[in-house]
Amino acid sequence: MPKPIMAVTREETDEETELAPSHMAATTGDMPTYQIRAPTTALPQGVMMAASPGSLHSPQQLAEEATRKRELRLMKNREAARECRRKKKEYVKCLENRVAVLENQNKTLIEELKALKDLYCHKAE
Repeated sequence: MPKPIMAVTREETDEETELAPSHMAATTGDMPTYQIRAPTTALPQGVMMAASPGSLHSPQQLAEEATRKRELRLMKNREAARECRRKKKEYVKCLENRVAVLENQNKTLIEELKALKDLYCHKAE
């Protein structure tokens, strides 16, 4: 049995169309003909059907998801801020220790310089 032949011509429009078997008898025997008709389920203009039914969310679900994401972001930000403050305290403590060590070195060097000056001055006399 030969396959049905479909010939479709229409002007370009933005409407969706579908092919449907024609109720008129074909002139070439038992080969069916097809005609273009508008889809049976019409959506309001500007509304598109989602890819899968599971991806449809109500405004309340979208708001809850946005709230959940915001809370998660805020929690992560608090943790990051806490870690940043901890690292800053550690860095400041390290700098304070370094200052103390350098002050001790400076004091020791000043005393050594005084001792050498005294030694040099007494030898010169």
